[in-house]
Amino acid sequence: MLDAERIRADFPILSCRTNDKPLIFLDSAASSQKPAAVLEAMDAAYRTCYANVHRGVYALSEEATRYYEEARDKVTAFINAAAREEVIFTRNATESINLVAYAWGRKALGPGDRILATEMEHHSNIVPWQLLAQETGAELRYLPITDAGELQLDALDDLLDERVKLMAFTLMSNVLGTITPAAEIVRRAHAVGATVLVDGAQGVPHLPVDVQALGCDFLAFSAHKMCGPTGIGVLYGRRALLEAMPPFLGGGDMIRRVELHRATWNDLPWKFEAGTPPIVEGIGLGAAVDYLNRLGMDAIAAHERDTARYAMERLSALPGLHIVGPPADRRGGVIAFTFRAIHPHDLAHLLDTEGIAVRAGHHCAQPLHARLGLNATTRASFYVYNTRADADRLAEGLEHVAHMLGKAV
Repeated sequence: MLDAERIRADFPILSCRTNDKPLIFLDSAASSQKPAAVLEAMDAAYRTCYANVHRGVYALSEEATRYYEEARDKVTAFINAAAREEVIFTRNATESINLVAYAWGRKALGPGDRILATEMEHHSNIVPWQLLAQETGAELRYLPITDAGELQLDALDDLLDERVKLMAFTLMSNVLGTITPAAEIVRRAHAVGATVLVDGAQGVPHLPVDVQALGCDFLAFSAHKMCGPTGIGVLYGRRALLEAMPPFLGGGDMIRRVELHRATWNDLPWKFEAGTPPIVEGIGLGAAVDYLNRLGMDAIAAHERDTARYAMERLSALPGLHIVGPPADRRGGVIAFTFRAIHPHDLAHLLDTEGIAVRAGHHCAQPLHARLGLNATTRASFYVYNTRADADRLAEGLEHVAHMLGKAV
C-alpha cells in the first residue's frame, strides 16, 4: 500500500488552506494536483532549455527536442504501445477522440453503419459520435447500464453485429467509478469486425493499462488527470490505422513537402501534430509518468480501492445519503452521491467552507444522470494523495452541513 501521508508532501498545494481550513482535495476526477517533480521539470525547461522543437539545428532546440521526444518514449512504455509512432500528442482526451471521429470516422462510416457507445459515457465520448453520425448517416446506439451502474453485457448479443463499425466506451466511469470489463468488450467487438476506441481519461491515471494486452485500436487520455499539466493529451492508435488516416489539422511540422497546390505528410506521429506543440507540457507529462511509475500503478489502484471502500462505509452510515454506482470492489476511487434534499451545488459550497473540495453537477454525463433519474450528484474522487482521514473529514463535513441546515443526522 502507498504511504499517502508521505505522498501528500510531494504536492505543494496540499499544504495550502482554503477558507482558513486545511485543504481536503476530493476532485481529482476533474483534474489532479501536481507533484513538485512535475512543477520543477517544467520550470527547468522554461529556465534552461526552452526553444521550439524539431526544426532548429542549434543546440538549445536539439536539447528541447530530446526532452520532448523522451516524454513520448515514456508514455509509449507506460501504456506498453508497440512503437512510439503510435503515441500522438493532442491537447487532451477530448481532442484525441475528436481526431478519431474526424480522421478515421469520416472515411470508415456511412449510411447503414452503426456506432455503439454506452449509457455511462462522458460527453466527450458521445458528442463527437453524434456529429459523426449526423454527417455520415451512421446510426448511434447505446449499450444500457443496470440500476447498479454496471454495463448490461448480455445486451451485447443483440447490439453487436457486423453493422457496428465502431465500439466506443470508457475504461472507468467518471461518475459511477465503474471499472468496465474492457478486454472482454474489445474481444467481442473485434469478433464482429468493429474498431474499438477506449476512453481512458479516468482509467489511465488510476489503473495499470497495457494497450497490447487490452487489444484496443485507439485509447484516449489526458495529462492533467494523472499529475501532469493541462494542455496535453494522448491518442494511442494502432499504427496501421494511423497510417491510413488523413491528417486532422494542417500546418507546420505535419508536412514533408508543400507546393502551391499539393502537400505530402510527415511520418507518424508528427502527421497528426500540426504547429508548435505543447513543448513544456510534454516535458511535464514525461515527469508525471516518471512519478507514477515510482509509485507503481498496481499500488495506486490498490490504495484508491482501499480509500474508496473506507469512504463508502463512512458515507453509507449517514442517514439520507445515497451512493450511486456499483459496490466498492467493482469501482475506482470515485463516489457520486445524493444527500437528503440538499442540492449538490449547495452541498459542495457548504463543504467548501470546511475546506473540502468536491464536485457537483452532472459531471459532463447528462445522459447517465437522466438514466439514473437524477439531475445532479455530488462527487468525491480520490487519488494517490488522499487518505482515510480525508474520508473522515468528508463524513464530518456532511454531518456539519446537515446540522447547520437544521436537518440533524
